[in-house]
Amino acid sequence: MHVQEWLETVPAVAVYALVGLVIGLESLGIPLPGEIILVSSALLASQNGEIDPVVLGASATAGAIIGDSIGYAIGRKGGRPLLAWLGSKFPKHFSEGHIATAERSFEKWGMWAVFFGRFVALLRIFAGPLAGVLRMPYWKFLIANVLGGIVWAGGTTAVIYYVGIVAEAWLKRFSWLGLVAAVLVGLASMLVIKRRAKKANQNLEGAEPQVP
Repeated sequence: MHVQEWLETVPAVAVYALVGLVIGLESLGIPLPGEIILVSSALLASQNGEIDPVVLGASATAGAIIGDSIGYAIGRKGGRPLLAWLGSKFPKHFSEGHIATAERSFEKWGMWAVFFGRFVALLRIFAGPLAGVLRMPYWKFLIANVLGGIVWAGGTTAVIYYVGIVAEAWLKRFSWLGLVAAVLVGLASMLVIKRRAKKANQNLEGAEPQVP
């Protein structure tokens, strides 16, 4: 069943809890579709008056910040053996090449890697644990973590919510013409995303041989 269709079957409070939990676990270092759940929930909020976008955004933000903080604590305590263990459990996400790429990002950008990592699927999973493993000062991590969580979670919720409202009104006004246009835009966006994802994956694969 489509994510949004499934979300329509549960109470609003369950949607808030689910969004916070999934994003929190993803931020902690567990590969989960946090962004998909957030986007689907925000779109549902634009069509369902029972879901408050402010509460939804706050739940997502809290999950992101708390999850990243727990990931930082685990990474700081577990060190590099933790990364090796994650690599054995989730080889697709925690391969040596991916870890090396994330480490280079942290070495180059420092706390900005935590902030901007919130907007990149791979770094969103790595940010908390890796910052702890690399012993980033907690105050720097906390600032970047809080700001990144607010901008990413709150911003994504707001943008998708208002886009959903505008799109719904537009579709009602222009009927089937609007539907055709929406489908075409969706297909074009999907092609662009797939192309960028393929390019990013090729760059990550190219980085793997550099690992000693």
